Amino acid sequence: MPAATGPGPADRLGLDAAPAVAPTPKASPPDARARAWRAAGLIAATVALAGLWFAPTHDLPVARHAVAIAAFMIVLWITEAVSHALAGCIGLALFLVLGVAGPRAVLSGFRSETTWFLLAAMAIGAMASKTGLAMRLARAAIAAAGTTYPRLLLGFILTDFALTFLVPSGIARVAILASIAFGVIEAFGVGPRSNVGRGLLLIITYTAGIFDKMVIAGATSILARGIITEVGKAPVLYSHWFLAYLPCDVITILVCWRVVLWLFPPEKAAMDTAAWAERLGPVRPWTTAEKKCAVYMALAMALWLTDFIHHADPAWIGIGVAVLALLPGVGVLRPRDLRHLKYGAIVFTAAALSMSRILSETKGLEVLTRALFGWVAPLLKGPVLSAVVLYWTAFVYHFFLASETAMLGTSLPVVLALAREHGLDLLTAGRIWTFAAGGKIFVYQSGVLLVGYSYGYFDTRDLLKIGAILTVVEFLVLIFLVAVYWPLLGI
Repeated sequence: MPAATGPGPADRLGLDAAPAVAPTPKASPPDARARAWRAAGLIAATVALAGLWFAPTHDLPVARHAVAIAAFMIVLWITEAVSHALAGCIGLALFLVLGVAGPRAVLSGFRSETTWFLLAAMAIGAMASKTGLAMRLARAAIAAAGTTYPRLLLGFILTDFALTFLVPSGIARVAILASIAFGVIEAFGVGPRSNVGRGLLLIITYTAGIFDKMVIAGATSILARGIITEVGKAPVLYSHWFLAYLPCDVITILVCWRVVLWLFPPEKAAMDTAAWAERLGPVRPWTTAEKKCAVYMALAMALWLTDFIHHADPAWIGIGVAVLALLPGVGVLRPRDLRHLKYGAIVFTAAALSMSRILSETKGLEVLTRALFGWVAPLLKGPVLSAVVLYWTAFVYHFFLASETAMLGTSLPVVLALAREHGLDLLTAGRIWTFAAGGKIFVYQSGVLLVGYSYGYFDTRDLLKIGAILTVVEFLVLIFLVAVYWPLLGI
């Protein structure tokens, strides 16, 4: 079983680090191939910038130049030649220095409520992790599930979903649940490459990425909400987003459970209860910090789920809870705890939002709409057919990006512009495109998948099998949502 020898892995975007309880997967040093790939990425980005700067893509020079710089940023994000945050900063500097956009537009992403929402979400995740509340709830849920493999598997999936509200990061949830899963696998008396080991680690990893799209709690959905609000000018309520995907949550949980049981039947029906009890250790009483954290999280959830009544922005609710957690005497965090947050995610999100705003203001989106989605336009007729086209276009488009947030940051503004042009509901188009980012079959497509894969319990073929099945299932569920459920609710 992997040993906990240091801090957990970090997301490629720098979204967060795994809690200290997580085992640390082995990381291989960069090799010559990786260095060559990064160099190729830098060259490709420079060529894209120079080529599109002079290309006759639009009548307005400022639109052509905005597209050129955006292409430069996108190529850097796709190839990961430099960090996503650094690529974003370089791109914003080019917009400003080359006179394509002014300071107000360049810094618009940093003033966005979305960026602050992500900061608040990261602080809330740090609060849940530091106090031990997230781990306590996870262990309690798994312990209550029972000792048989089917019940434990369902318990892990349900816990993964519940933790989405507390720990707004798929990577952090994988790290928390993996540390418990290793004990379960040991109690079964099987190895890492057993069906029990593969099934548990696969489902923890894959569902962590899916659930982030169904609740505005992770970096992906937070970024999507910001783009839909700022570029599409469509209001996005936390409660409505949650309600829109509620049937999908239930179906996804049940289907994931049955698919894993089918693909990876357990070698043993139940685990050794004595070994599991020893692994859990004695039950300790709740600490004051855990109680405070539970109250603050309940307050945040109550306000988020009732925003249709008070209309308070979810970002400011999150900021308020984060500030409350930092107040002397009543808080559970200290300012130094915030040093460990990965601010690269904040910078990347702000840069992606600024780029989207600049492309919209300079008419650069018109160029991207014609170039990237010209063949899609004739098929955007009605919500159902549009859902089919957008879902599978997003699925293929995701092959070229190793990050869900990079995918949304570079493509969602174009999708919204295309939806507006063809008279589609912008919020519906945005939800479909965001949801489609969850369909993945290759490890490189998500930092969450990379972290789960790095533990060595499942291989690429295992992921391909479960990913292919769940991608089709999620598509069928989406069609039901678009055709029946969303119109029924009027959302």
